[in-house]
Amino acid sequence: METNLRPLSLGEILDRTAQLYRSNFLVFAGIFSIYAGVGLVLNLIQIGVGALVAKGQSAPKISWPLVTAELVEWIFLVLLLGAAIAAINRVVSWVHLGEPASIRGAYASTLPRFGRYLWLMTVTGLKAWLPFALAYGGFLLFWFLYVAPRKILVHPKSGVDERVLIVVLVALGCFLLIFLAFVYGLLMTLRYALAMPACVIEDLTAREAIRRSIDLSKGARGRIFVLFLLIGVIKLGLVGITQASFVVMVFKNHGQVTPLVSSISQVVAFFTNTFIGPIGGTGVALFYYDQRVRKEGYDIEWMMQAAGLMPPTTAASEGPPVAVIQPQSEERPA
Repeated sequence: METNLRPLSLGEILDRTAQLYRSNFLVFAGIFSIYAGVGLVLNLIQIGVGALVAKGQSAPKISWPLVTAELVEWIFLVLLLGAAIAAINRVVSWVHLGEPASIRGAYASTLPRFGRYLWLMTVTGLKAWLPFALAYGGFLLFWFLYVAPRKILVHPKSGVDERVLIVVLVALGCFLLIFLAFVYGLLMTLRYALAMPACVIEDLTAREAIRRSIDLSKGARGRIFVLFLLIGVIKLGLVGITQASFVVMVFKNHGQVTPLVSSISQVVAFFTNTFIGPIGGTGVALFYYDQRVRKEGYDIEWMMQAAGLMPPTTAASEGPPVAVIQPQSEERPA
């Protein structure tokens, strides 16, 4: 059984991510296409309903149903995203250890514990980004409840206007809090980055997976940040290339485009999300294995297990056995 369990440098992890993605493109893209495809269908329905509303006179009557539909859509997409991320982690755990993988098998092995994975995503998301949401929401409340009704910046008083000074000072304070909250959220995201692979592969509870990620991610958070940064640059570049013509149309038509143009834009976005979506989960799962190799000697454990020298202790899954090892104090060099 051929595996790639050894300490890897950042460049090797990136190369391995690209290699796994290319050699299993249909599986990875197929897993994420379910999430992206449902999002495409829902967005096309919204475009169609919006076009019908624009032609009719019943917009005030169906505005609340539209808002409710958008909320339901958002919740549904979050559920699908959680299922896709868990399935991608399962596939990486198989193909990285030299085992066959399939779309059906990945979803079948993760759906029984889907509630656990969703809860993990919720907890880590709140822990990391709740301060940012509160800071940003506080600024919006200040703007819409104090600044906008009084039209302070639209019609300022002549001379020294204490209200403008208050707005400037509060805005600067809010921007500082938002920046600090963003930095905090990013650091916490890196801290919890390996929680999902640990939860899926080792069959841990959400709390255990968070603790596992905090321990395993030590020494790798800078490299994980580089991975996220590269993925962000790739996605921005691809979105910029594929959506540039649509953005030009929006500006030329003063923000108004036909439903056909909006629909084509959504179809292009579907392919972009399908291609880019699995890369992040693949890279993070490889970092998870790399940290286990460095901290726990997991490559030696796996070779002994594959040779039949020790019984496997499995994470509950359908697929290759995965040994769960207690962390050691020493790290192995690259």
